[in-house]
Amino acid sequence: MNKTDLINNIAAKSGLSKRDVETVLNGFLGEVTAALQAGEKVQLIGFGTFETRKRNSRKGRNPQTGKTIEIPASRVPAFKAGNKLKEAVK
Repeated sequence: MNKTDLINNIAAKSGLSKRDVETVLNGFLGEVTAALQAGEKVQLIGFGTFETRKRNSRKGRNPQTGKTIEIPASRVPAFKAGNKLKEAVK
């Protein structure tokens, strides 16, 4: 399912217009992104938690040349599923 499919499904089930659903979905995604950029967690009880995790620097290898390169440390987004979501998927 992609974003358009998600918007269409929510609009059909909720009776809202596709434009309204798209506005709400884009707002939600923007708020989650802003919170993660600020280093905050976004916790949706039963669904899961969006957070950032620190990835340490490490050595890698350029596959074309075989040379060893240093991959710098970074923060990466992560999602941890909640119990209700885990149970629903089982």
